[in-house]
Amino acid sequence: MKTITLTFFILLFASGSLLAQETEHFHGSEFCAHGKQMRPDIDISTLRGPNSPRHTFDVLNYELDMDIYHCYTDPYPKSFSANSIVTFRVDTLLSEIKLNAVNTSLQINSVGLAGISFTHAQDTLTIQLDGNYHVGEIVDVSIDYNHLDVTDNAFNVGNGFVFTDCEPQGARKWFPCYDQPSDKATLTLRAKVPSNVKLGSNGRLADSVTTSDTTWYTWISRDPIATYLMVISSRVNYNLEIVNWITSGTNDTLPIRFYYNPGENPANMMQMIIPLADYFYSIFGEHPFEKDGFATLSPLFQWGGMENQSLTSLCQGCWYSSLIAHEFAHQWFGDMITCATWADLWLNESFATFSEALWIGEVSGQQAYKSQLNSNASYYLSQNPGWPLSNPQWAFSPPPNTTLFNYAITYMKSSCVLHQYRYVVGDSLFFNSIYEYANDTANFRYKSATTGDFIAKMSEVTGQDLEWFFNQWVYEPNHPVYNNTYSFEDLGNNTWNVHFQANQVQTNAPFFTMPLELKIRFQGAPDTTVRVMNDANNQAFTLSFNNRPVGLTFDPDNNILLKQASTVVANDYQPVTPLNFFTIEPNPAKEKFVAQFSLKETSLVSFRINELNGRVIHETAEVQYSPGDHSKLLNIKNIPAGTYIVSLRSGKSISNKKLIVIN
Repeated sequence: MKTITLTFFILLFASGSLLAQETEHFHGSEFCAHGKQMRPDIDISTLRGPNSPRHTFDVLNYELDMDIYHCYTDPYPKSFSANSIVTFRVDTLLSEIKLNAVNTSLQINSVGLAGISFTHAQDTLTIQLDGNYHVGEIVDVSIDYNHLDVTDNAFNVGNGFVFTDCEPQGARKWFPCYDQPSDKATLTLRAKVPSNVKLGSNGRLADSVTTSDTTWYTWISRDPIATYLMVISSRVNYNLEIVNWITSGTNDTLPIRFYYNPGENPANMMQMIIPLADYFYSIFGEHPFEKDGFATLSPLFQWGGMENQSLTSLCQGCWYSSLIAHEFAHQWFGDMITCATWADLWLNESFATFSEALWIGEVSGQQAYKSQLNSNASYYLSQNPGWPLSNPQWAFSPPPNTTLFNYAITYMKSSCVLHQYRYVVGDSLFFNSIYEYANDTANFRYKSATTGDFIAKMSEVTGQDLEWFFNQWVYEPNHPVYNNTYSFEDLGNNTWNVHFQANQVQTNAPFFTMPLELKIRFQGAPDTTVRVMNDANNQAFTLSFNNRPVGLTFDPDNNILLKQASTVVANDYQPVTPLNFFTIEPNPAKEKFVAQFSLKETSLVSFRINELNGRVIHETAEVQYSPGDHSKLLNIKNIPAGTYIVSLRSGKSISNKKLIVIN
């Protein structure tokens, strides 16, 4: 074993050159998706049917003792003997517990401690306890079992390798467990192996004791782990090097272990990992675990990566920067905060895929970040299978892996949704909300999250009700198709109106509410970009300017990534509006101003004051006005000095004026 300590003199340009050299490779997200899709599907009739375990308890710790010594030599048997102690807290009065244990993989020999007898049928291990246990009591049961000499794609053996691969529900094939992502537990894993084997697992290496031709490894995780993230990665004559990352905030040393096959060279990734860790630390907070690591496996791990907690699995030779960035981000999002159910899986993969783009932007610039996300959106738009990011039924009946890990939806679309969230709330609120989510020790850190939990946290931190945004992008399929029109109106006296009508014409999805950016080009004056809130279909906006407009671009920076759009001039366009005119005085204003307007017909009228990024900071109730001239006094005493947009809304028509507030 060789230990290397790298410090901050490793420059980001080195990482940038690595990215440039890997353009022929797939994105890290694509490795991740394809690898998971290729895993065998689960027979959900036994996992989610009447025999599924009821969660009347909360597992606190798994203690596994495994003798896998003979698995490393020809003929490489997949059988092993083991003993497990499951420690759980009682949540409902009970006299038995039910664990997941696949019959075709596991043979249960006996139970002990608080367990007095058992039955093992239909992939469920039912353990009778030695009495009735009450809420809050802590109970231990022991299980003596064997793994059979079968291929189950969870416990993998061959050519000197032994490794596990569990997502979504493979842990139950190599140890009895309550195999749901929301029930996280700590882990102690002891394994007996030949002395020429290196074996990695979750948490820290407590000890490795070698006697003659045998080594006993003991790995202990202080932090709770979802069962699908528990791992063994081992082989004969593994190479191992360790990079010690000294965190800039606390000066703590975090070892990052690199297990690799003979003939491989992870040196580039060992150089990249320090800048990558520093960057994720700066935006997500402290690395959550006491160590981290990566292990390349055999061809039995067919393609991709798997973000096992504190020890990521990689395909053979797959030392690629995009894959490392993707899986490393999972340590925060997926491992530290885990999807509560498989209906919430997008929370894991959106952050990992989006973080790939963030890292590319950090190394190669903002345009590279945007190019990556544009590429993600293009893939989604061309390959969209037409289902939502999350289907609540998946929590109870997980779909096939080709659906659950669909690349266009679970990875590409989800990453674009996070960028669109960033666009809606702005950079400051976006990064603050993500940081607060990752560092919420009361609710999320080392715990699990549902989609609803995540939406509530984003709303809390930003001070905005964001259900409208996430509900449409997460729970609805497909995307908006815009067919917009605009025209220019010369009012004389060097005053012009820009009329814009936002139309969505999709038939396979509902209307999508979104702030829209419009870039307007002027004759002899700089371009200007305005943001309007489009919350109804066929909505008309009128914008007034003192310069002659000569062109309009819809969503000029393509921040609404998930869309199809056309925007054309309509020379005969007549805005559908009951409004004759709209002015605000005084402007600049202090404490109050008067909106004056004239209506052609009876209409419901309301006013909004928006920040330039579209955020609504004041809104009046709708009031019905008759035809004619009207005025409305608006109090702005509590609004900070700055520039705002005042919108008069009448029916589906919106007219906007710029307002300057002074102290």
